[in-house]
Amino acid sequence: MLHMMNLIRSKPLISEVAIWKDMGDVIAGAGDLKPVKLPIPGKRNILITSALPYVNNVPHLGNIIGCVLSADVFARYCRLRGYNAIYVCGTDEYGTATETKALEENCTPKEICDKYHAIHRDVYKWFNISFDEFGRTSTPQQTEVCQAIFKKLLENNWLSENTMQQLYCDACSKFLADRLVEGSCPTPGCNYDSARGDQCEKCGKLLNPTELINPRCKVCATSPRVRDTDHLFLELPLLESKLRDYISTMSVAGSWSQNAIHATNAWLKEGLRQRCITRDLKWGVPVPLEKFKDKVFYVWFDAPIGYVSITNCYTQEWEKWWKNPENVELYQFMGKDNVPFHTVMFPSTLIGTGESWTMMKTISVTEYLNYEAGKFSKSKGIGVFGNDAKDTNIPVEVWRYYLLTNRPEVSDTLFTWADLQAKLNSELLNNLGNFINRVLSFVAKDPDSGSGKGSGYNSILPDAPGAESHPLTKALGEKIGNYVDQYVDAMEKVKLKQGLKIAMSISGEGNGYLQESQFWKLYMEDLPSCSIVMKTSVGVVYLLACLLEPFMPSFSIEVLKQLNMPHQLSLSDEKGDTVKAKTPWEIVPAGHRIGTPVPLFKELKDEEVEYFRNKFAGSQADRADRAVKEEAETKKVAEKLKNTKISDKSGKKERPTKSAGEPKTKAAAVEQEVTISRLDIRVGVIKEVQKHPDADSLYVEKIDVGEAQPRTVVSGLVKFIPLEEIQNRKVCVLCNLKPATMRGIKSQAMVLCASTSDHTKVELVEPPESAAIGERVTFPGFEGEPDDVLNPKKKVWETLQVDLHSDKDLVACYKDLPFTTSAGVCKVLSISDGSIR
Repeated sequence: MLHMMNLIRSKPLISEVAIWKDMGDVIAGAGDLKPVKLPIPGKRNILITSALPYVNNVPHLGNIIGCVLSADVFARYCRLRGYNAIYVCGTDEYGTATETKALEENCTPKEICDKYHAIHRDVYKWFNISFDEFGRTSTPQQTEVCQAIFKKLLENNWLSENTMQQLYCDACSKFLADRLVEGSCPTPGCNYDSARGDQCEKCGKLLNPTELINPRCKVCATSPRVRDTDHLFLELPLLESKLRDYISTMSVAGSWSQNAIHATNAWLKEGLRQRCITRDLKWGVPVPLEKFKDKVFYVWFDAPIGYVSITNCYTQEWEKWWKNPENVELYQFMGKDNVPFHTVMFPSTLIGTGESWTMMKTISVTEYLNYEAGKFSKSKGIGVFGNDAKDTNIPVEVWRYYLLTNRPEVSDTLFTWADLQAKLNSELLNNLGNFINRVLSFVAKDPDSGSGKGSGYNSILPDAPGAESHPLTKALGEKIGNYVDQYVDAMEKVKLKQGLKIAMSISGEGNGYLQESQFWKLYMEDLPSCSIVMKTSVGVVYLLACLLEPFMPSFSIEVLKQLNMPHQLSLSDEKGDTVKAKTPWEIVPAGHRIGTPVPLFKELKDEEVEYFRNKFAGSQADRADRAVKEEAETKKVAEKLKNTKISDKSGKKERPTKSAGEPKTKAAAVEQEVTISRLDIRVGVIKEVQKHPDADSLYVEKIDVGEAQPRTVVSGLVKFIPLEEIQNRKVCVLCNLKPATMRGIKSQAMVLCASTSDHTKVELVEPPESAAIGERVTFPGFEGEPDDVLNPKKKVWETLQVDLHSDKDLVACYKDLPFTTSAGVCKVLSISDGSIR
């Protein structure tokens, strides 16, 4: 069965290349049956890898932006452009760290790998990482490919055997692998006292265990002794001239990032040395030589080969990707500490085989993403980890956006909760989300719905003849065309942060276009021009969904849903997609019906930021301790309350309450019943409106409610409805609230509005267009005169308000009864199941 399955997967199922029908299919784990892509002659064939995350822990945000997320953005971009691209990755499972973790958790290395591979897979799935294959290195394919490469190196005399001194722990009765030794870093000026035997985490220097000062066994903490052991070495000095030729050519052709070039040159400047490729371990790829049968390959020899073996798991025709340098471009993504192994060790290994391998063309390297006041650390549990991000309920597109705007491309960057809040609220919510929602909400508006202005297109996109000669629109098209050219140029050079910034600039241009056009006035004064602005703006919305798909795929899916368009985005030169960007009014056809607009982003509030900052302070161990203490304290308080007799303020024991059958007092018996008829809700029209002089979030309105003089009303609608759109609107006004002074101005009534559950969108409750000014809004079955003024102490309004809402048909209701006028019912524009207040 397994053999047959591999045969099925090795052949393309749809012509010669998989067609990505739905960008929502965002991840393919090992074993998923899906069309396999192979290189196509004459097309751009791009092989993308990200550094294989080690399997001994949960990935943190620094790991995610450092490799898998960055590679995912580029892979999605390549697919968008119509390139034939595959993205392979997987968990790095062999080596000391796995054995160490298995000791800690009292299980086998295989059990550790199974556990953490599943955790990694689930985290990346939540982050919408679109692997073509997410595999692992503890597979038969890894053993097969790794041993084959080793035998070629052996045949070509690039390996040597040497006796080396290694630390041996008598207490554990075994040689200690690099990561089973800790001590002080010997690098002058560093002196880090917890440096590992292979590398100092503080200064980044690669080490041998015997170089450590005061080494100690990580298992038992005793001091190990030096003992001889035989190992195999890759003769890097003999391969240096071939390696230098490769580096000098490809670093230019592939536009290697400066940090990659710097790290590589640092190794070359020091002079290449023999590198040991075997270890005294049990968990790894066995060395296929009798003398070394009890040893395995060093993880940094076999781990990069994992890219090849995982592709072998993807297709048996893996050599068409990996031994095809004329037709395949290899792009690799990683953090800066992995650079030498990909620019020196792995290329030398492939060169040494004498075979025609697909060598890395472009390497994209990130510096470190730090956390608040320190560094992310898997070993110390410091920072926000992949599963933590999911648990915050902050949407994945927000996490992806923040990490990518903060991508440490040339220097270390800092994650802070305050910065996440600022970028979400100002860039995503107020810029991008505001533009898209303004455009689609206006198009969706029914001109016959009863709004005071009678504007909108009833969700049908209008025709826009003459758009190419409309000065403001033509200028916008030229700007956007230039931005798209810049976007493509940045993304081709793997300048992902710059590409994202350019795409967001188009959203800013869109907002400026709306403001300058004053489309709300055009609708009444110059409808053809308004139609040009709206049709163009909808095209820009689609273009934003396209350009931002590599960065925020779930955002793009939602925008396409609201546009009522298929999930098939393209930015292909062959199809002329980049050229179309210069004429956004032609992107979406006239007559197209859009879907239902809803807010795309939710505000992150100060109290939420403070909560997250406190929750994720310290290490994971500290958090676990806090959780245990809080739980114990909660139980303690609960037990104390259970055993405490409640007393009133006088110290007397609480009196028993009367039973339901006992008569009420006379005062209670005559208490007026709380019914909806006690509210004085009238049809009004906003005659004047201006910003509150002392409060940026408030409007001051003069509203005619059928009385001798208009009432002054203060309302907090600035964030939700532009000043020019609220003028002359018909509204429902609650007229018998007790007047309240708001920032020095007395408000004499309240405009009723519907809001979404997260309060990110607010809309007016609007009477029918022909409803009479001053007419009372009624509710079928309820009669009676309203209170002159509602008594705040009796909470009449508060009691009734909880049952005010908009239904699925956008009708304003009290329970299931509509807000009713002589001209018909009152409605909202687009918020269904919203709360009215």
